Amino acid sequence: MLHFFIEKATQNDKNAKSATFVKMVNLLFRTYLYLEKLLEVIQTYAKNNGLQNDPMYRTKNVYNCYLKVNIFKIKHQNIMKKLIFSALGTLFIVGLLSWHWSPSQYPSIKKAEVIECLNTETLQAYQLEASKPQFASLHPSPLVIHPENLLGKIIPFEAADGKQASAYFIEAKKKSNKFLIVIQEWWGLNDNVKLESDKYYTDLGDVNVIAVDMYDGKVAATPDSAMKLMQGANMERMTAIIQGAIKYAGSKASIYSVGWCFGGMWSLQTAILAGPQAKGTVMYYGRPETNMDKLKSIQCDIIGFFGNLDKSPSPIMVNEFEKNMKEAGKNLSVNRYEAGHGFANPSNPSFNAAAKADAYTKAIAFLKAH
Repeated sequence: MLHFFIEKATQNDKNAKSATFVKMVNLLFRTYLYLEKLLEVIQTYAKNNGLQNDPMYRTKNVYNCYLKVNIFKIKHQNIMKKLIFSALGTLFIVGLLSWHWSPSQYPSIKKAEVIECLNTETLQAYQLEASKPQFASLHPSPLVIHPENLLGKIIPFEAADGKQASAYFIEAKKKSNKFLIVIQEWWGLNDNVKLESDKYYTDLGDVNVIAVDMYDGKVAATPDSAMKLMQGANMERMTAIIQGAIKYAGSKASIYSVGWCFGGMWSLQTAILAGPQAKGTVMYYGRPETNMDKLKSIQCDIIGFFGNLDKSPSPIMVNEFEKNMKEAGKNLSVNRYEAGHGFANPSNPSFNAAAKADAYTKAIAFLKAH
């Protein structure tokens, strides 16, 4: 414990006061070692001179012994006991006080910094997981599709970090304040995402669809290339892209979101970032948020579609998500299918047509109802 106090003081040695404290602790520590050595001498002397049977010597308490030396004799070592306990008590009290030695040692943390930290936690956990071969094995290379007559076009917009971002955009036929933010899988903004965006636009009717490009133009075609993109991804940049899309929609816009896998996770994060503008969120097998403060900040209903054969997120993670959302007092509708990861992607070899059809029908109904 004494070493801990010394180390603690050394870490906080940023001014003259803590420097003085370090010297004081070192002095007390040396005194303690000296007294400890003296006690060993007393015990050795008592043993060598047959004092164990002396009524004044207590074998269970070496501090109550007396010392006979060539030129002096000491009786009743209560003074030594008091001195040692006083030294240890002083060390303990000074150690506690040192944690609050100077207010400048612990600068106040702004609320925005705490929120940013919480926001990054789940995203970085996903990035770490997606950077591993085991996760890549859940994503066979997507089938190449060649959609014809796509309805949208690529547009630029300003991200929250001041840099330019881009998105596949389909404007509503009639002026509408409803915006559906579509978020890609970990492959990037490929033709499958554009085709899905067209379908949602067609079936929802009066809605603007904006499929954000989270990789800034990069698209992967193999698990290895997608894993490299994820390893080099900047989550702060991606947050800025989502924030920029919300701003592009306008302060009076009603924000909806949908995404798959990587995009499913970001769809839930979009609901959090959109605040009171969020009206409905659809997430397909995305990593759930685990921070209760963030879940409590959600101001819209959530619908999720998950596979019981999926390993990321696993059924256990989904169960925990349900429990946390209930504790947060939020509305979450969970739909489970006997399917694996990526079951709703037609370009995925593990595509499950029945699960996809059921999930899509429920997703459209959910968005129309909100």
